[in-house]
Parts: sequence; structure tokens; C-alpha cells
Amino acid sequence: MVIREQGEGVVAVGQPSHAWLSGQLARAWGNERFGGVWPWEEVCLGAEQHDLGMAEWDLEPELDPASGRPRSFMAMSLETHLELWSAAPRRMRAQSRYAALLVAMHGTALYERRDLGTLAPEQAGLVRAYLDRQRTLGDELLGELCSDPETAAAAAEDVVGRNARLVWTWDSLSLALLLDWAPHDVEGVPTAADPVTLHLGHVAGAPGRLTLEPWPFAAERVSVHCEGRRLAGRFDDEEAMRAALARAPWATLRFELLPGNAS
Repeated sequence: MVIREQGEGVVAVGQPSHAWLSGQLARAWGNERFGGVWPWEEVCLGAEQHDLGMAEWDLEPELDPASGRPRSFMAMSLETHLELWSAAPRRMRAQSRYAALLVAMHGTALYERRDLGTLAPEQAGLVRAYLDRQRTLGDELLGELCSDPETAAAAAEDVVGRNARLVWTWDSLSLALLLDWAPHDVEGVPTAADPVTLHLGHVAGAPGRLTLEPWPFAAERVSVHCEGRRLAGRFDDEEAMRAALARAPWATLRFELLPGNAS
């Protein structure tokens, strides 16, 4: 669950809706400087479904006692987060091996960034075991793709690596939009040549309108949106929070991106 502060309440956005935002960015991506997205369908699917493992959890989220609201993914217990991320590529495999590989690589990249020295030994062990399983799964999926004439070219190391980095980029931009991180930089973004840093900025006096520089899209401006529940108040009872969330009004969050020199 992504929790976006808005007025006196919040908009609770399910992780799959956040991932839908990533998928919209993926489908708009590409120009002469940044190159294209290939294989198109598989990469866009991987971006749009990268949080597939959290769909059921988001329907009945835990209460965060500290905030009195649904628990954000950033406040989720390590054990729960690992369990949900372990499920994601396995479920994705039922639809697309390539998308499943990108999801597995995304979860691996997330946990490779964790400083295991800051965790209790038992938790560090859980992370290491998760990483071992995901790398094994990734190797298995990659082997299947490489041995299949239909997918072998797209499974080349440089292609897969570029696509995994693109999913990371779209995920980062989606979170930055939802959580109002701008100004925000995303480093190591693939282009047709060398990687670049993308800078996301605000347009003064225009909520929901942001700039992106350098410009990675084909269109002159790009509009994306996702959905969440507008939740008011704070709760000390989990069932009461879930009931309130289930009947909370829907909110559509819209964002417009335009080049930095067009603001």
C-alpha cells in the first residue's frame, strides 16, 4: 500500500495501482535519445505487474499503529515483505516467463541494496535465503528463455539488464509521483548510448504537473493516472480501518509530465 497524504486524510493506493502507473510510463517511453522498449509486450507487462505479489494483501492491509492508517509498504515487516515478494515472480510465470524474470530481478535488486549488517542475524539470514531463491529462479527462467528460439534474442544479458533497469526507473518515477518526492533524481537510466540521471521537478503553482529532464518520451507531454481510496481519520482497530477503507470513496490521481524547458 502506498499512502499519499492529501489534505486532512490520505489516499491509499494499492501496490498494483502504483505498478499500473509504472506500466503507463513504460508504454509512453522511448525516443531517439533513449531508444525503444523491446520486447515491448513482455517488458511493459513486467513493469505493470511488478507488485503482483501484494494484490491480496492490499485488499485487507494491516493497521499501522504508529499512523492509525493502513500500513505503508515502507513500514511493512521484513518477513511479510519477503513473503509477498517471493510470490510475485511465481504468479507472473503463469502469464509470461520474461515478465516473471524481470519481476524476480526487481525483487532481487531491492534486497541487494539492503545493508544486512543493520539487521538482526535471523533477519539477515532470511534476506540471504530469499536472494538465493530468487537468483536460482532467475537463472532457471533465463535458461528457459535462452533455449527457446522465440525468446533467445531478448534474453541476451545486455538486453535483460537494460530492461531490468528500465523497470527500476519506472517504479522509481511512479513512487516519486505518488509520494511527492520531487525534486527527485533517478540515476543510471538506460538510453541509446550511456546511462543518464533523470531529474523530476515541480511546475510552480500547478499540482500534479511535473517536469522530467532529459525527456525520455516520444510525445511532447505524457499524462498518467492511477486509483486509490480517500481515507479520512485515524484508527486504533484493524477491522474498523479495513471496513472504513472498503467503503471509502475512490480517488483518481492524475499526473502530467512535460519537458523541463516547457514549464
